[in-house]
Amino acid sequence: MLALSTGPSAADISGGVVRIGVINDQSGPLSDLAGLGSVVAARLAVEDFQKLASLKVEILSADHQNKADIGTQIVRRWYEADGVDMVADVGNSAVALGIQSIARQMNKIVVYSAVGTTEITGKQCSPNGLAWLHDNYNLVAGSIRKLVGQGLKTWFFIAADYAFGRNMVAESERVLAEVGGKSVGTVFHPLGNADYGSFLLQAQSSGAKVVAFANAGEQLVTAMKQWNEFGMGAGPQKAVAELMFLTDVHGMGMETAKGLTTVTAWYWDLNDATRAFAKRFFDARGVMPTAPQAAVYSAVFHYLKAVAAIGSDDTARVLDRMRATPVDDFFAPGATLRADNKLVHDFYLVQVKEPTELEKPWAYYKVVETISAKDAYRPLSESDCPLVTAAGK
Repeated sequence: MLALSTGPSAADISGGVVRIGVINDQSGPLSDLAGLGSVVAARLAVEDFQKLASLKVEILSADHQNKADIGTQIVRRWYEADGVDMVADVGNSAVALGIQSIARQMNKIVVYSAVGTTEITGKQCSPNGLAWLHDNYNLVAGSIRKLVGQGLKTWFFIAADYAFGRNMVAESERVLAEVGGKSVGTVFHPLGNADYGSFLLQAQSSGAKVVAFANAGEQLVTAMKQWNEFGMGAGPQKAVAELMFLTDVHGMGMETAKGLTTVTAWYWDLNDATRAFAKRFFDARGVMPTAPQAAVYSAVFHYLKAVAAIGSDDTARVLDRMRATPVDDFFAPGATLRADNKLVHDFYLVQVKEPTELEKPWAYYKVVETISAKDAYRPLSESDCPLVTAAGK
C-alpha cells in the first residue's frame, strides 16, 4: 500500500490521466449480464484504487450494439483520439476479434470478461489482449465430462449464430469426442431471436439425452421459457445452459430455471468477500453482480495497481507488471496470467436451486463442485497461440 500511495504523479502518465474504456452491449440481448453494470463495476474499482493512490482516472463507456464494425470504430477512436489506455469487457466474441486486431496494431491493452471464443487466446492471441473471465473450453469441459460420465452421452445443440455460439459448439464437440460422447445435431439461431419453437422441436425429435444451449442473456431466457411452454422440462431430455448468468436466472424465474446446471468463474454468494462486493454493487445498481461484472472490477483494479506500481502507463511495462503480479481481490485471489494471456483461476459447476430452497434474494445457485484451476483450462501444450508456440510451449 505504501508503494501505491507514493506512486506516480500526473506528469508520469500520458496526458496526465489514465483513461479506461468499457465497451459492451448496453441495449440488446446481452446488456443485463454486463452492460451498464460493468461500468458501475469499473467505477467501484477506481473508487477503491484511489484509496491507495492519487492518480487521476477517467472511465469512458460505449454500446457496440453487438456489431463488430461499430465496436472497432469506437475503440480505434478511443485509442487514437481520446487517449484511452485500456479497454475492458467487450462481451461479444465477434466484436472482440475485431478489437483484438486494433489493440495489437496500436499497442494498447484490452482485457476481456464475457468473451467466449477460444480464438482470442488461441490462433488470434496477442500480447495486448488478456482473457480475465472464461473461454468456451472452461465453460463446457467440466459439465460435459460429468454428464457423459453419468451416461448422458448424446447431445443436441441450440446455438447462437455468431462467433461465440459456433466456437462453443466446436469446443463441446471436441470434448465430447474425447470422453466418449457424441453430438447428434446442431441448429443455429440469429442473435436476438424471439421464436425457438422449430429449434426445440428439432432437439426433441433428435432423441438426444442432453439439449445444450450455446447462447446467453435474453436469448437463453426466451429459449428456456419456451422449453417449459412446450412441456420439455418434464420430458426425458436434460437441458444444459453452457453459458448462463445470474441475470438470466432472474429473468426466466426460478420455476423455469430450477435444476439447470452451468459452469461459472464467480458467484456473488461464495464467501464474505464476494458478498461484500455484491452489497456495494447492489446499492449502486439495484441488482446483484454477474461474473462478467466482477471480472471487470478485477481487471480494472489490477491494471491500475500495475500503472501505479511502475509509475507509467507504458503498455509493455504495464503488461509485464500485470503478468508478474498475482491478482489480489475478491474475484480470483492469487490468480496469475499464463503465457497465452488467460487469467488462471478456479471455476464452479453450479445448479439452480428449487424455488423452495431459496433462502435470500438472488441466491439462486448451489455449488455442485469446484473445478480447480489446474483442471479448468486446456493444457498449454495443446495451445495454438503464437505467443506460446514461439516460446516452445
